[in-house]
Amino acid sequence: MKEDFLHHVWLYKKFCTPANSSGLKTSQGDPLEIHHTGYYIEQSGPVFFNAQLTIANQKWAGNVEIDLKSSNWDIRHCKQDPRYDAIILYVVWEKDEAVFRKDKSEIPVLELKGYVSTELIKQYRELKNPQPRFSYEKDIGSFSGFRMENWQQRLFFEWLEQKSKPIEKLLQENRNDWEAAFFCFLMKNFGLDTNEGIFFKIAQSLPFAVIRKEAFERENLEALFMGRANLLMPDKEDIYYKGLQSRWNYLQQKHLLGLVSLGPVVFFRHQPDNFPTMRLSQLASLYHSNHNLFTTIMEANNIAELYAVFSVSASDYWQAHCRFGEQNPKKIKTVSRSFIDSLLLNTVIPFRFLYKKKREKALMAEMAFLQVQVPSGENMAAAIARDTLGQPYWKSN
Repeated sequence: MKEDFLHHVWLYKKFCTPANSSGLKTSQGDPLEIHHTGYYIEQSGPVFFNAQLTIANQKWAGNVEIDLKSSNWDIRHCKQDPRYDAIILYVVWEKDEAVFRKDKSEIPVLELKGYVSTELIKQYRELKNPQPRFSYEKDIGSFSGFRMENWQQRLFFEWLEQKSKPIEKLLQENRNDWEAAFFCFLMKNFGLDTNEGIFFKIAQSLPFAVIRKEAFERENLEALFMGRANLLMPDKEDIYYKGLQSRWNYLQQKHLLGLVSLGPVVFFRHQPDNFPTMRLSQLASLYHSNHNLFTTIMEANNIAELYAVFSVSASDYWQAHCRFGEQNPKKIKTVSRSFIDSLLLNTVIPFRFLYKKKREKALMAEMAFLQVQVPSGENMAAAIARDTLGQPYWKSN
């Protein structure tokens, strides 16, 4: 289930009740009538502004927040954020705990799980995964295996070439320091869509020689990453936070790291596992546990080895926190398999492709990793995919 689907259900009142917005009840059992769903605001803060509702015969005007689970209310910092003070209804797919304002009053919750038809969910999934729109799409299965294989290989090869262009540019800027360039792209992709820009700037602002020196202490790497991300600026009454803050101040002086204005990282609309604090801690764990990370990845024999390399967890503090100073139920914050897949596609495979291409300087020469020979006539892209993923990339899922 995705939040954008819940936004659609609320905005257009797609409830399976006799008159759409009538017949609704909050999870507390109070009748709910929607006069105006509010204005859809795609910015940080509540999703719908200035909604008008009647709850238990009492008219309300205020904001509506939408989320997957009600337990995200505290995790996402809503209780402490003044922008959420005017929330009159919390709309969730599943209510797994009650939610309260700062004044301890309970917020009405609408659990959508019981008000959305299976047909609407089916339509949503069909929109996300549309059926073929053109006649030739239906006939593509009739292509010969040889023709299909070559077409897929050609697409993959062109994709690799496009992916390698920004890597080549960064290599030139870093005087062909492969490890430094890899660090920048890896951190960029740890930031996902919302934080990739700021994460990339953080990586560029930290000389990789500093990362090499400080990788023997995970807390030092966390302090470097969190400090550069402006997450250690205000004072907080939190022992771990103060420890990182102290380390950051020391490391700034030790390595002559000047102040750099990079802008704030974004927590908005992220699930807690994707908070920038989680990703920066996991990246610190990755470089702490693999002091020769680039070489290890370039020399990995197969995808199983790569999964093992990237299967790291955030530090102990983050198993019970998502933000500094805010304790949550303990949960092991390990990098997920789907996130590793994203790292492989956007960082590892393009780097392995370009690294081998630069070293060998022959498109149809020995392209398998660790000196595995490419069979005669096999396309380079197919060899890369086979030796990285254990099978051609386009057949990996």
